[in-house]
Amino acid sequence: MIVPSDSKDDTPLIDLGSPSSSNSAVAGPSTLPTTTDATPSLSGKDAEANRESMPTVLEGIDFPVPAGGEEPPPEFTPYEAEYFATSNGDIVSHDTHLNEDGEALYRFLLSMSQNNPPGFFLYAHGSHTEHRTRMVQRRDSNGNWRTQRETYTETITDFDFHINISQYLVSGPVHWTVADEEPAFRGQMYKEVDGVFEPSSSDIEVGRDFKPRREATSSETKNAKAWRKERKARGLPPWVGPGMSLERWNVVGPEVDPSQTSVLKSSKTLRQWADEYCASKKHLKEFTYDRYVYGWNLAALEEAVTAAIRSTYYTGSFEVRFVRTNKYIHIRPDNRLSRTLSNKWLKVLFWVLLIYPFIWLYKRFSGGGKWEVCGGAYALKRWQPVMPEPDTLIQGSEPLPPYSTNNAMDGRIAPTAGGPTRLIGLKEGEWFQMWEGTIKRAVSRRLQTDVPLMRPDDAPTPGVILDGYRAVL
Repeated sequence: MIVPSDSKDDTPLIDLGSPSSSNSAVAGPSTLPTTTDATPSLSGKDAEANRESMPTVLEGIDFPVPAGGEEPPPEFTPYEAEYFATSNGDIVSHDTHLNEDGEALYRFLLSMSQNNPPGFFLYAHGSHTEHRTRMVQRRDSNGNWRTQRETYTETITDFDFHINISQYLVSGPVHWTVADEEPAFRGQMYKEVDGVFEPSSSDIEVGRDFKPRREATSSETKNAKAWRKERKARGLPPWVGPGMSLERWNVVGPEVDPSQTSVLKSSKTLRQWADEYCASKKHLKEFTYDRYVYGWNLAALEEAVTAAIRSTYYTGSFEVRFVRTNKYIHIRPDNRLSRTLSNKWLKVLFWVLLIYPFIWLYKRFSGGGKWEVCGGAYALKRWQPVMPEPDTLIQGSEPLPPYSTNNAMDGRIAPTAGGPTRLIGLKEGEWFQMWEGTIKRAVSRRLQTDVPLMRPDDAPTPGVILDGYRAVL
């Protein structure tokens, strides 16, 4: 709300709704947010001066944020932070402003996660060993040259290829935070659980006691690690905890839609975690944002691909795994030591010179701290509510017929308590059916390539969209 000053002098108007009225800094050298509210009636040069100085609020949002996720901040002129990308696609920034202003850090994470989604690939590699012999010449103890037969083992690569799955991402990012009771790095070099309410053992009438942040026990860390591994294999979203029913969160069910639950499991928002990081004065601190892919049962899909390769009668050893690139966004301080440790070759040199162990001790007990409490989730498939057609909302129209499995479009529409939902994206079974023949032929033909496969080799030719084109039968 914009109100004028009570005095009749030329005091500037006060914008009570502007972030500039608080003590927090804006994101770098950014312009102030502006509002479209009508200004008080002024005349003459005062009116012109006030119109030029009055901020206006931009109402457009560049990217959608699903319900239950982090709310977007008001629009600002973007701050161009310094950063670089590593060989595996991770983003690293030592920008000074991102280490001092929580608002700038928050906006940087939103922008990078929106414009730089993770890469996701299926990697298949097969090889076999061969025992070969060769003739070599060696000098004996008398100085004479002798020809001898030597046996050696050589590993032969039979096939090596990867398929781009990230092209099938249908939504993201949904910004999520780690639950308070889940062990995670929260500013120290060891994992902690945040302050939670626990039942009081001393007096039943007291109810629950608040437990402050503490170091996680070994059993808590072990259980959390096992759950994260299972959650990843089942394709569950990162905000699903071990206490939730696995049947409810089965990826083939509609309840996986983030709008059905809260994805901010922490008592702090993403912005508050950014403020806590910026308030730390540690020289080797680090804030990590995880770009997570979910939606497919990867364990079942890996077994299906493995069975497809074995069906080609391939007898060598092979591996099938899913590889995620562009996984993390790292924010680190702007000092010489921190920048040096971001260079992997200099870090290796420190190990060779036995300098890094002393740096590790300093980082472990005094100067270091990690924040790994949040991230963005990208879906390979998701469910969204089916909106009724406008014709069905006309007064006096007949009621909608009950849900029928005949109109479910092969399982892409499912009933829920809140109404029918529609599946967006590919199911893992549909993807495998599309690529199964290509995978088998790639193995049989000993395909080796560094270029990711983008489409099946038996996909319909683009010419089918042309009028008069006839496919060869």
